[in-house]
Amino acid sequence: MRAPGLMLSVIAALAVACAPADETTQPSNQVDGVDCTKENLATLTAGKITFGTDQPVYEPWFVDDDPTNGKGFESATAYALAEELGYAREDVVWTRVPFNAAIQPGRKTYDANLTEFSITEERKQAVDFSAPYYDVDQAVITLESSKAASVTTLAELKSVKIGAQVGTTSLDAAQRLQPEQDVAVYNTNDDAKAALRAGQVDALVVDLPTAFFITSAELEDGVIVGQVPPGDGKPEQFGIVLDKGSPLTACVSTAVENLRADGTLAEIEREWLASAGTAPELR
Repeated sequence: MRAPGLMLSVIAALAVACAPADETTQPSNQVDGVDCTKENLATLTAGKITFGTDQPVYEPWFVDDDPTNGKGFESATAYALAEELGYAREDVVWTRVPFNAAIQPGRKTYDANLTEFSITEERKQAVDFSAPYYDVDQAVITLESSKAASVTTLAELKSVKIGAQVGTTSLDAAQRLQPEQDVAVYNTNDDAKAALRAGQVDALVVDLPTAFFITSAELEDGVIVGQVPPGDGKPEQFGIVLDKGSPLTACVSTAVENLRADGTLAEIEREWLASAGTAPELR
């Protein structure tokens, strides 16, 4: 005769095995028991979701400086996020906000902002961040004719003049590379590229996907010098920016996690951020 305890264990195991898969694997769109859908979200405009981004914006994050076309990693991510929250494409509104202004304290003109904002403790004092949607590395780029093109180590990099866009973690990385020198600071990457072409700087620091795009599509003799190691050994991550204490933060984070879990973010990354080359690591 089979022991009762054993029989119960077998029945329990069979019940688990026969349970529908989606009962345990289906991502939840609820926060505190409330559905994260447009009917329940306190956005700036009822029934709409307003995304902010800088102007200009660049490939591969956006295409043709037009966030509304759904092309580019961040534009595609925004529309996927909107859909996850129950918004149709026509429910999506875009507004332009300068990079630095977007992360300053105070009321926002957007519900959520995607402009390659790295999550930092300093920025979290002024704004909310969603769960991270992309892990990013910083890289140094230059021209084949520049003396920086022969650099292979972090030590050698200290002898060249470098620049980066104001308010970015690319600038933070550049300042870590040259703590005893004045890094050239530019309002936009377009200004920085113009300075590089003019010989005002020897190299620029940008995020790696941008580095691949600039050196392959925008600078005829552009080259990637190498990747910059993170300052604290932890990966740098992009997050969606929201107003400090926004009632939307938890739902936006949940939506981001759902898009990661179901493979949507990976698919968007493959489409827009896949590169044909590799970049060495500077040590």
